[in-house]
Amino acid sequence: MAGEGSWAQLVAREHRGAMAVLSGGTLMFAVDTYITASLMPSAVAEIGGEAFYAWPTTVFLLAAVVTSALVSRVLATVPAARAYLVALAVFAAGALVGALASSMAVFLVGRLLQGVGGGLLAGMGYALIRVSLPRALWTRGSAVIATMWGVALVVGPGLGGVLAGAGQWRWAFGVLVAAALAIAAIVPSALHRTRARIAPGPFPLGSVLYVGAAAAVLSVAGLAADVRVAGAGLAAAAVLIVLFLRHERRTTAAVLPRATFRPGSALPWIYGLSAVLVGVAGLEAFVPLVGQRVAGLAPVAAGFLGVALGAGWVAGEIVSASGRRPRGRVLLGPALLAAGTVVVAVTLLVLDPLAAGTWGAVLWAVGLAAGGLGIGTAWPHLAAAAIGGADDDPDLDTSGAAPDESEADKASAAVTTVQMLATSVGTALGGASLALGGADPLASARWLFATFAVVAVVGALAARPAARGVPDRA
Repeated sequence: MAGEGSWAQLVAREHRGAMAVLSGGTLMFAVDTYITASLMPSAVAEIGGEAFYAWPTTVFLLAAVVTSALVSRVLATVPAARAYLVALAVFAAGALVGALASSMAVFLVGRLLQGVGGGLLAGMGYALIRVSLPRALWTRGSAVIATMWGVALVVGPGLGGVLAGAGQWRWAFGVLVAAALAIAAIVPSALHRTRARIAPGPFPLGSVLYVGAAAAVLSVAGLAADVRVAGAGLAAAAVLIVLFLRHERRTTAAVLPRATFRPGSALPWIYGLSAVLVGVAGLEAFVPLVGQRVAGLAPVAAGFLGVALGAGWVAGEIVSASGRRPRGRVLLGPALLAAGTVVVAVTLLVLDPLAAGTWGAVLWAVGLAAGGLGIGTAWPHLAAAAIGGADDDPDLDTSGAAPDESEADKASAAVTTVQMLATSVGTALGGASLALGGADPLASARWLFATFAVVAVVGALAARPAARGVPDRA
């Protein structure tokens, strides 16, 4: 097993350009994922289309999930620098269309283009780590990429809210256009030596259709106000995902690496635990709403409460990627996430949020921050294990190694596909949980946090098989 690299090596001249590009592209897409919720009321008030309020999110996520599943094929046919520039161009074009939109129809076209380009950017963020960095830096590189999602949980809603409040919601997309141009300027020099040396396989049409349909159903279900509609959406999406996995097991035109379906493989557990971590992180989208309606917090205070999980995620990534014993961290992370969500759920059950006042909010913040810390503690090691397939550690019996470059690229790109599907599942689950409380805000909040706490506890209990697929080091 190669020795562990350092942060200094990661930002050395030969690597800093690639990391700036890959993390910058991921950050843009992640911010775009979270920014829309806070600016949509202002956008609808100006351009109309209230009946299609949920569509910008649905169209964006659907396109992103589909294109992220195609990353390995794109990299097999196009040099990395060119592929990244094309993805940036499509993303920037979509953001520009959104900024200039005069109607909801035009706005949706922009969101579609942003999803297409953003899905490629996010997928290449992980896929290109393994060909632009030495193996010893994969864990730290994965941590930097994943940290961008934690940063976006803080920046996205805040940026959208500030600009919308100032009557300048269009500039949220203008900022993304400017960021895309800045990153594009350094792509040729940063990725000129980076190329995945694989041959393109058959187009995975069946898998893409299943994944796209599941993403569409989940996106709509997550915004449903009726628990029956949300529940039916979750059930339908679960069926589609099962059909997707069944198809993947049998087809030669697959999105997931073949190792995922081998007996004893650790990859299903690694992907599954990753999905739990990201899915529970979707809880943060509902925290400001609960803080205002249930605890009576001012919008600013509720907003700060909402970033607690993202802040913990970022801190966990930075600390964990530098540490030893990654298997132990993969076990510790889900346990922290479970403990944090249980603290919030129990607090809501035993305390009157209005009477508890500041102390109740502090307990929530601590629980959410602990949960985010847990996500950040485990994520970089799970991502690195998926990227590498854990194929060079003789002590592992995972059979999880991708046997060739094509399979390895699939394993890397699948991290993003799983992440996006988990985001859709988390949103849908949150919407369904809130609906269980009916018109009572406190009952809705209790259902919300209790549901996510159960998911987090299940993830913690099932973490050990995933940890066995993570190469350990003293």
